[in-house]
Amino acid sequence: MNNSTNMSYQAGQAKGEAQEKGNQLMDKVGNAAQSAKESVQQAGQQVQEKAQGAVDAVKNATGMNK
Repeated sequence: MNNSTNMSYQAGQAKGEAQEKGNQLMDKVGNAAQSAKESVQQAGQQVQEKAQGAVDAVKNATGMNK
């Protein structure tokens, strides 16, 4: 291998490694975003359940639940 071929090969290697690291980083970002989305959905579900519980408590207290 002459020097220019060797340098070209090494540049190709470096580019491939950088692309792989970039792909891994994007996967991590995607996973973090999905995790955050699920957390927000869970929080929303809990708020909704608590609100329903409060409505039921008011109905029970006022006798509207009968």
